[in-house]
Amino acid sequence: MTAPLAGGGDAPLPILYRDESLAVAGKPAGLMVHDSKLAGGETDFVADRLRAQLGRPIFLVHRLDRATSGCLLLAFDRDTAAALGCSLMSGAVEKDYLAVCRGWPPEHFVVDHPLDGGPGKPEKKPARTRFTRLATCELPFPAAGFPTSRYALLRAQPETGRFRQIRRHLKHASHHLIGDTSHGDGRHNRHFRMLGIHRMLLHAERLAFPHPHTGTRVEVVAPLDAEFARAVALFGDGGLGG
Repeated sequence: MTAPLAGGGDAPLPILYRDESLAVAGKPAGLMVHDSKLAGGETDFVADRLRAQLGRPIFLVHRLDRATSGCLLLAFDRDTAAALGCSLMSGAVEKDYLAVCRGWPPEHFVVDHPLDGGPGKPEKKPARTRFTRLATCELPFPAAGFPTSRYALLRAQPETGRFRQIRRHLKHASHHLIGDTSHGDGRHNRHFRMLGIHRMLLHAERLAFPHPHTGTRVEVVAPLDAEFARAVALFGDGGLGG
């Protein structure tokens, strides 16, 4: 099930940062970034909306999964896009994601596990993600013989950009991402749906990078939508405001 788009299908996408050469848009959960083999008949894409909304060509610098929300970096010309792409490859772009997972992982942990490139791309390449546990909670849902279920709010910092990297790395660590219907744990996903939280709980919260033309540091933060904020509230004072 795909959660409804935050703000409705006709609402303009939020522009979190914009200058003459690049912009950062706020992508809603449930909307594909661009047409691809995974589109499955979709006709509504972030890239098309932004071209119409901004009235100019755009070049996507990176991608976000359909179910992921948050910061999406784009350029208005090929040279800027190429320069930003080089910054991504060199590690000069800082990417912070918020995620909710099952279980209580260590306060700091790294998943260094090669990943393939998705359907039709079987070659595995190095993939590394750093995780920080921000908060924990315990909810009254029986699971695996226990009367309660444990969850954690994480900050994820991918050092590479592989297909569904954070989702697959959390599965590899046995701390499945909540709401992930491809790589997650259906039992725990159902627990959150009972709370009215139907979306995948992965949000591209922050991008920071040197501007490709001036060298000035650009830092952009994407606010949470209402459904993700409801999930964070489950962590009480230990959440983002704690």
